[in-house]
Amino acid sequence: MDFNELIDRRHTHSLKWDLLEPLYGVSPDSGLAMWVADMDFRPPPAVNEALAQAVAHGVHGYFGDESAHKAAISSWMQRRHGWSVDPDWIMTVHGLVAGTALCLQAFTAEGDGVILFTPVYHAFARTIRANRREVVESPLVHRNGRYEMDLETLAARLRGHEKMVILCSPHNPGGRVWSREELKQLADFCVAHELLLVSDEIHHDLVYPGHKHIPMALADPAIRAQLVMLTATTKTFNIAGGLTGNVIIENPALLTRFKVAHLASGTSPNRFGVLMATAAYQQGEAWLEALIPYLDANRRLFDAGINAVPGFRSMAMAATYLAWVDFSGTGLTPAQVQHKVQQEAGIAASHGSTFGSGGENCLRFNFATPKSRVEDALERLQHVFG
Repeated sequence: MDFNELIDRRHTHSLKWDLLEPLYGVSPDSGLAMWVADMDFRPPPAVNEALAQAVAHGVHGYFGDESAHKAAISSWMQRRHGWSVDPDWIMTVHGLVAGTALCLQAFTAEGDGVILFTPVYHAFARTIRANRREVVESPLVHRNGRYEMDLETLAARLRGHEKMVILCSPHNPGGRVWSREELKQLADFCVAHELLLVSDEIHHDLVYPGHKHIPMALADPAIRAQLVMLTATTKTFNIAGGLTGNVIIENPALLTRFKVAHLASGTSPNRFGVLMATAAYQQGEAWLEALIPYLDANRRLFDAGINAVPGFRSMAMAATYLAWVDFSGTGLTPAQVQHKVQQEAGIAASHGSTFGSGGENCLRFNFATPKSRVEDALERLQHVFG
């Protein structure tokens, strides 16, 4: 796989590239798309081969028989994460944002509080509010160059209407890989306060050397009775357009409640998404082993370049391909920084304020793109802010 290949994604119905101008005022012809969390790389060859076989067959009816897909998920989780997953625990959903919405509908009621550790992936808050639940922010503490949860302060602020915690593990943004001790503390907190824990682990395969992701299901056996695990192939293998995710629930009573909500949604598996996901898990491991060092090199390159810009600081990452950059040292307002990044440097990066409390003075940059584009982005930023 040649991750250095510059693939032109313009005019391909790419959210990341074709909405650059209307959303950021950045020309797709001269600008750089570093906002949406998908990669500018082709997926493992087996993924496109699976699609080619489906196209060659030529009939694209409703998908049935998920046995191979669920077996592939179970095998991957055991092989890569040491987690034994019974195929019967798995429900297929149209992506993990949809899976999160179904969890809200299955396990909470209108007006209930849902706890988020902010700043965090912006779709959580949007989905909670759209379902008429209340977002309860628990701001992360910035300590020793990384984010940490503050459960003691959160406990003191609980009002009694909170029913669910949504954890992002590894954390987006900031790239934290939570330690076993941190996960155990959160599990104990949820058990003590009778809170359902939804653990979104979509980035769990994108972890850098020296760090290890621990599935929440393995952190503390006591939490399994009130735990929902969300996983997917989409970030790992760059197949987000397949809109296919996994909701994994060990507790039979919770699984039954989720199935009722899933039935009410009227959805069934996306044929092409399941075919891509199955092929990726079955034959994509070598591709992933090649991807991680490439992303790691881009990460180190980007961090060094950003930290050389006066007033900029990139948070040290253990996972994901999403750099979290604090620009508070520039003395500029968020609007001024955004203008310079977008209009002068021609780069679209995610605005930190959309991630909730604590993100106001940050930007999130996606460096899962050919190295030459990362170098181009750094040159532009250093020129504009230097």
